[in-house]
Amino acid sequence: MNPWIAVGALGVVAVLIPLGMMSVSWLLRPSVPEDSKRTTYESGEVPTGGTRIRFNIQYYMVALLFVVFDIETVLIFPWTVIYRSALEGGESLVAVLAPMILFIGILVVPLAWAWKEGIVQWARGPQASETQ
Repeated sequence: MNPWIAVGALGVVAVLIPLGMMSVSWLLRPSVPEDSKRTTYESGEVPTGGTRIRFNIQYYMVALLFVVFDIETVLIFPWTVIYRSALEGGESLVAVLAPMILFIGILVVPLAWAWKEGIVQWARGPQASETQ
């Protein structure tokens, strides 16, 4: 039997289960049309102002930096376990550490850029400036 048949069957099941769940919930849901459901907030509060708010880009930059360095951490821990056995197997230290140092070096470049741009430094709030 072809092993790709199992992969195809898994793909079909992966598509059919969510579609089936959405169909059943659409058929069984209660339908109570009200104008209050179309408002911005369903809690009964009268909306004031617009729904679009400008966020500080620094939050997104910190989140991106977290993702980059979280991935670095996730990749370096297993790497150390694998390369420990390579060192014990007789590989040279340079051959073992060169890819890891290159990987860390590539990630130091965005950190240096973020540091230079001031992204990793939070703006001081009013309480911090009063105490100094």
